[in-house]
Amino acid sequence: MNALLVHPLTPTTYWGFQHAVGIVGKAASMPPLGLLTLAAQLPPSWSLRLVDLNVEPLRDDDLEWADVVLLTGMLIHLESMREVLARARRLGVRTVVGGPAASSSPEVFAEADHVFSGESEDRLYTLVDALESGNGPRVLLPVDGARPQITPVPPPRWDLLKRERYVSMSLQYSRGCPFNCEFCDIIELFGRQPRTKSAVQVLRELDALREWGWKGSVFFVDDNFIANRRAVAEVLPAITRWQEEHGRPFEFYTEASVDLATQPKLIEAMVQAGFSTVFLGIETPSPEALRETQKLQNLRMELNESVERVTRAGLEVYAGFIVGFDADGPGIFEVQRAFIDSLPIAAAMVGILTALPRTQLWRRLEREGRLRRDCSGDQFARPNFTTTLPEDTLLEGYRTLLASIYQPESYYARCEKVVAQLGKGPLPAQRAGALAVLLKIVLRIGILSPRRRHFWRLMARAVRRPHTLPRALALAVQGEHFIRYTREEVMPRIGEALEEIGRERVVRGAAADLGTPSPVTGGIV
Repeated sequence: MNALLVHPLTPTTYWGFQHAVGIVGKAASMPPLGLLTLAAQLPPSWSLRLVDLNVEPLRDDDLEWADVVLLTGMLIHLESMREVLARARRLGVRTVVGGPAASSSPEVFAEADHVFSGESEDRLYTLVDALESGNGPRVLLPVDGARPQITPVPPPRWDLLKRERYVSMSLQYSRGCPFNCEFCDIIELFGRQPRTKSAVQVLRELDALREWGWKGSVFFVDDNFIANRRAVAEVLPAITRWQEEHGRPFEFYTEASVDLATQPKLIEAMVQAGFSTVFLGIETPSPEALRETQKLQNLRMELNESVERVTRAGLEVYAGFIVGFDADGPGIFEVQRAFIDSLPIAAAMVGILTALPRTQLWRRLEREGRLRRDCSGDQFARPNFTTTLPEDTLLEGYRTLLASIYQPESYYARCEKVVAQLGKGPLPAQRAGALAVLLKIVLRIGILSPRRRHFWRLMARAVRRPHTLPRALALAVQGEHFIRYTREEVMPRIGEALEEIGRERVVRGAAADLGTPSPVTGGIV
């Protein structure tokens, strides 16, 4: 059977780094690990091709070659996924949709021939049988909420990729998280009992990446790398030994819960293993909002102290923030701005609270009659539920917050805090082509960018602490994306949402004057 694995086009987002990857001659930041993992589990007799729409177009020749298209994606990919499904249908090719969107919202893919919901391990044979026999259920659901072990999973099929098109590679060590954050869909998709790969598996995957010819950054995509602390404390020394035996070819980054800051030995082990960056879900400095959303692990230590401890120990912190909790008042935007700007967090990802399908938050708001629409995965769309703050107050405050933290002056000031505080860890091996990349950065940012003055000031700070120079260069590149994306796309889109709210207010006012049912609310205003 000829199987075409397709990853949809990712719309421009903060996480996509679309305005940054071109500076270093790449097309995408990371590969589609889910499809690569799936490919390793498919029958060896199948012929496989992979098309990542973020690095190359999908050609009719590929579709005509295929007996089946295997498509994955998140809710934010819906538009691109539907375009792929429509093209495959026109050419008479069978389609299967799986992955996060199909697992949380299988009902939105009525046009697919099959929808595979949930994890593939231990049950992929049901899909293979359906495709090879031409029969089988259209929607394949997990049985009794069972969570498969991931210890039997073979290394991903990285060989299907166009390696030179990506900034970083990725691998997965664990699934699941023990915490109970109300808004989180990870615990719904993967459970609260963390499952991990063995140290042997992890080293096998590192070997496979190295033998494939990769050298550079590798993202451990775990949503909480330290979810099983006993297991991760055992695997980190094995990774350290492997790195030392092979000349430290990789630099790692990952995601973890904020209470990592309470584990100094674990942080030290991560740094020694080659981790340089960690994303922390800080969400908010408001204790009331953290209690509301059941993110109690963030209350174990002052959040500013947590960030500074992790940074000084040698891990640069990226962080996620949320506004729009029920506990948030109109002052939350200035509180968030002041908090973010006070810390060595250059990459501060701020979003409006969204009720993701099947989460605890979704269920609570549904009970309260506050859900307004399905979730599109669009970070800058209007909230999909009735908010406690007036909606226009929330959007206007959000717009002001993003505009402030991604002003060049604010962004580079936080970069300088990173350079001033970041601790030193083992240095990775020099990458081939590093000089060429450096020259591209100097040309694009140090000479041609309107941010060149900020760039050279940051470089001047970094040369005084030479171990921070690679991080300073990376932050400058990422800053080109954050600053441009905020100005050129985020601000106008939030403005459009505010204009829509204004038009609805006019309609409601007109309906109230006439005493007629409002087309917006559906009732007498």
